Amino acid sequence: MSDESMPTGASAGAAHDLETASLDTVYQQLGTSAAGLTSAEAKARLTTYGRNELSEADESDLRKFLRFFWGPIAWMIEAAALLSLLMGHWADLTIIVVLLLYNAISGFWQERKASDALAALKAGLAPKATVLRDGAFTAVDAAEVVPGDVVRIKLGEVVPADVRFIAGDYISIDQAALTGESLPVSKQIGDAGYSGSIAKQGEMTAVVIGTGANTFFGRTASLVAGAGAAASHSQRATTQIGDFLIATSVVLCVILVGFELVRDIDAPTGWHWADMADIARLVLVLLIASIPVAMPTVMTVTNSLGARSLARRKAIVSRLEAIEELAGVDVLCSDKTGTLTKNQLTLGDPVLFEAKSAEELILAGALASEAGSEDAIDTAVTGGLADKTALDGYRVTRFTPFDPVGKRTEAAVTDPEGKPLKATKGAPQVIAALCRLDGIAADKATRTVADLAAQGLRALGVATSADDGATWRFLGILSMLDPPRDDSAATIAQAKAHGLRVKMVTGDDVAIGNQISGRLGMGAHLIAAADLFARDMDMDRLPRQVEACVEKADGFGRVFPEHKYGIVRALQNRGHVVAMTGDGVNDAPALKQADCGIAVSGATDAARAAAALILTAPGLSTIIDAIDQAREIFERIINYILFR
Repeated sequence: MSDESMPTGASAGAAHDLETASLDTVYQQLGTSAAGLTSAEAKARLTTYGRNELSEADESDLRKFLRFFWGPIAWMIEAAALLSLLMGHWADLTIIVVLLLYNAISGFWQERKASDALAALKAGLAPKATVLRDGAFTAVDAAEVVPGDVVRIKLGEVVPADVRFIAGDYISIDQAALTGESLPVSKQIGDAGYSGSIAKQGEMTAVVIGTGANTFFGRTASLVAGAGAAASHSQRATTQIGDFLIATSVVLCVILVGFELVRDIDAPTGWHWADMADIARLVLVLLIASIPVAMPTVMTVTNSLGARSLARRKAIVSRLEAIEELAGVDVLCSDKTGTLTKNQLTLGDPVLFEAKSAEELILAGALASEAGSEDAIDTAVTGGLADKTALDGYRVTRFTPFDPVGKRTEAAVTDPEGKPLKATKGAPQVIAALCRLDGIAADKATRTVADLAAQGLRALGVATSADDGATWRFLGILSMLDPPRDDSAATIAQAKAHGLRVKMVTGDDVAIGNQISGRLGMGAHLIAAADLFARDMDMDRLPRQVEACVEKADGFGRVFPEHKYGIVRALQNRGHVVAMTGDGVNDAPALKQADCGIAVSGATDAARAAAALILTAPGLSTIIDAIDQAREIFERIINYILFR
């Protein structure tokens, strides 16, 4: 490659286009080839496009701290402190300064905790990458990967940038933390892979189409950085109350000063400068009495005590004002995988064909599963055996893993009697063709798969052969699902009793979401996010018809990070106070934008850093306890404001 061949498609918008363009177009726009780059080209591109990492605007700690001394309430408190200093009222001065410093220090500390969101996202990037430079693969820091690089990705490695796969048999990628999909996704030549996802099986090479902020991962980080900028409901309410009290105190001070001046001027002795001290003393008393000097402190202390109580109930507060927000939440957006469900595939009701029993069908499927595998499907099938010792008498002589071309696994085994046997499992249509099903049996298999798909269930065909693969018996079809958590239905019912509307937000298909949503009593009006949000739609300026559809829907399927953020924005624009639960990197922008972001147990660092409330117990039931506690805390604050 020559140095003149610089990529034209490394920007955010172009990276989107390169996900679907032909590989020839990708090579042309990136100025690269399957042979990769030279070290000189990579160095030049690193200078042009920057490092493959997330940048964060840095503000000095001093400037952040001084911001807490700026604002209407702070100005009036500072005016009272200055007046106390001029008059030599040292006790008043000390109290006011201590309160002012406490407000600033506590607010600064809370803000520092919230700034961990981007740091956690950055930590999720791959530390190393294997790139093809000067005709040889070499390990470099992932931050030095550039558009046009050819990288090799294998089992256990983190994808270092957005890529298009260009060579290799197959690779299975776990991108649940990015897209919310509950199962690893098999990739073939031409498919796209996202930065931050993890290779679970196989090995392939790929060309880098986007780095740093111009990746799927980077766009998520930019949403996190821009989310949550507006003042919260509680902050706005506090400011309005403070402004009202300040305006009242100013009016009263003007009236008092005017009255005293008129009285002193009309007095026989006339007005003297000495009278000014008496007027100032009265003004100081009025200021201290009317200005909510202690209101920020009282709110901070009350919220801090409430946060301790919530922590005992397995809910940790990372942003204190979220307690007031949680008390007023009326819409709860809940991620499905790992939040409403167990994030663990289990077998549903099997459909028998030639198998004499469900146990025979499941046993054959287990024989066709790799021993000790962490694959979600293999784990679900072997876990479905009623007799856990059923496999003990079988010896595997050869195992062929799943690949996206054959779409099945196969094992050659000897049974307890020493007889050879082959077992296979995979896509039902592939297994049916292998067994040469026709007529009624073929129609039954097709209908079964369609029925299971309509219910949001995955289907797996199973067959065995006793003659070394010459003929196969189609034993049946296994159905699989990620079941709801045991407490999810009760928790959602409790949420409704608290006046909350629960909406499911999932990266899985609408059919799968509908199936889970129906079982939990959440409603079955789920919409595919892509049908609502156009590809380049500005999520901060959504059309009213889109906002109305979001408000009416019971949930959303095939959701990407931009969609989750847009869903929260749409609901907020319709006047709702929104809580969002989540556990993955893909949830971070919406968690930060939501009035109360809730990271569930087992959430990623990025989700926890972006959330206001972090659950340490599984399931949603802790949220109900947190809502009860938050409402009690909010009542205490209201009582102080009303009766101070």
